[in-house]
Amino acid sequence: MAYPEFDVTKETTWKPSELPVGFVIPDGGNSVKYLTGGWRSQRPIWDKDACKNCMLCWVYCPDASIVTVDKEMTGIDYDHCKGCGVCVNECKFGALKMITESEAKEVYGE
Repeated sequence: MAYPEFDVTKETTWKPSELPVGFVIPDGGNSVKYLTGGWRSQRPIWDKDACKNCMLCWVYCPDASIVTVDKEMTGIDYDHCKGCGVCVNECKFGALKMITESEAKEVYGE
């Protein structure tokens, strides 16, 4: 069965039962380009000085929002972080804490 070009930017009439088994939406509809950070009501704040680079936050982050370079944390990708708090919960050194988005706007101007 041939499938028409799948354009994720346009509404499609495909029904879920018509999608090929194992179908992956082509580039353009993936999570890298789909910014989800605006969903959050709280955000993690990273304290670089308290961080031991144990990378537990990176391992457990469900959104791959912990930014690393050469196996060291360098920040948080707020474009994709949904504010779930898993990283804060897993941090054993107090290097991450949650604040509200309104607090972040006041303190950091973001």
